[in-house]
Amino acid sequence: MMLRKNVRGQKWIALGVLAAGLSLIVLDGTIVGVALPRIIESLGLTLTDAQWVTSLYSVVFAAFLLTFGKLGDIYGRRRIFLTGVAIFIAGSLIAALAGTARLLIAARAVQGLGGSMVLPTTLSIVNATFRGKDRAIAFGVWGAVMAGMAAVGPLLGGWLTTAFTWRYIFLVNIPLGLIIIALGLPYVPASKAGGDMPRDLLGFILSAAGSGLVVYGLIEDSARVLIALGILLLAIFAWWESRRPDTALLDIRLFRLPTFAWGNLTAGAVATGEFAMIFILPLYLVNVRELTIMQAGWVLAAMAIGALVAGGSARHLAAALGAARAVILGLSLEVAGIAAAVVVVHGERATGWLTLALVVYGIGLGIASAQLTSLVLADVSPSQSGIGSATQSTVRQFGSALGAAVAGAVLAARLNATLPPSIAGPVASSAGGAIHAFPGADSIATAFAHAASTSILVALVFLVLGLIGSVRVRQVSKRHQTSRDSVAVG
Repeated sequence: MMLRKNVRGQKWIALGVLAAGLSLIVLDGTIVGVALPRIIESLGLTLTDAQWVTSLYSVVFAAFLLTFGKLGDIYGRRRIFLTGVAIFIAGSLIAALAGTARLLIAARAVQGLGGSMVLPTTLSIVNATFRGKDRAIAFGVWGAVMAGMAAVGPLLGGWLTTAFTWRYIFLVNIPLGLIIIALGLPYVPASKAGGDMPRDLLGFILSAAGSGLVVYGLIEDSARVLIALGILLLAIFAWWESRRPDTALLDIRLFRLPTFAWGNLTAGAVATGEFAMIFILPLYLVNVRELTIMQAGWVLAAMAIGALVAGGSARHLAAALGAARAVILGLSLEVAGIAAAVVVVHGERATGWLTLALVVYGIGLGIASAQLTSLVLADVSPSQSGIGSATQSTVRQFGSALGAAVAGAVLAARLNATLPPSIAGPVASSAGGAIHAFPGADSIATAFAHAASTSILVALVFLVLGLIGSVRVRQVSKRHQTSRDSVAVG
């Protein structure tokens, strides 16, 4: 009896270590945004550089997720997890010391590589370790960390940038990462599913090149044709994987599970909308509303407040309504919050109204995030938990990169359409930092606000698509459950 209690207690300590590792990489996806205006000023970044600082992390993250999800299943999830934390620490150190845009962008790629090892292994260890009621609690913790840390990022980034310098948003990762490694060795279970070394180099090249070209084409104005090429490569990747299921990087057969297929489509759309907004709002708050970095961080922290408010009730809501209905409710609140943000930003209304809109959005985020993850993986077998987790994480990360790229492209296009070229160029290139260097700064700020609201409107469209997808997830999950019940009765 005592042994059983000790084993069960070690599982919860392991969950804490995994949650801490997850916190590092999720924070790094959002902590940079609020500091971007200072990084732009310090290193002389252009809007394109800023988009790459935000997007390349997610592009590299997405490119390697499937590979490391599979390698974790084969060679041990703890081993891949701890190696990823170590690589992430190295990338953070390079980023903190970077003196040029290129070095910072390269450091973000290293961080993305480490993150791609951490995220799928945390989720697959949780998926393989916890069952029954413990599973629901563990996924609740995992989802709360995903939602809460993403929302806390702007506040922490604002505080570190204001109290010290923007470099501390990267330096803070180093001691935390070392603690995670020290605790992970004795407490995180060394789970694996076994199997052969993946032999799908072509699949890796197609998926990485396809996703990279789509994002590159969106960020670089002169390379729009690459978007079509990237989409073509992704289509070839899907075809290639379907023809070799036993050695494929991505097991296309997982998409025969209705909840997995529709859940991933929903998660991708939602991630695109979320990160489009997160990329744009700090630029608007600092350059148009003229808030300090710390003040902007407090406004964006409204998302964290909403997520924390929802965190305590999310599990109970899911128990009362069902996971699928809870996701629909959460995404409905996210849509309402972003719709309100569009109105506030376009009309340049008081910042307090934007804060309120972000609280509503955060409540929805806290309700929907964990339950959507659980739904996506509900019918995935433990032996495929690594590749299943990596697939849904890849979709989310690609959506994140796409969101920042789309938001920046829309912002630049709207500025070029509404301002004279002699003004639009410098304002767009500086991501709004040059607004007050021109006569008539108020009218330029208004044009920037309208461009920002258009970007947020595009984010809203993606979230509406996610909401529609969540309704479909509920429909297929009910149908799948009815089918399983019929088989059980028969």
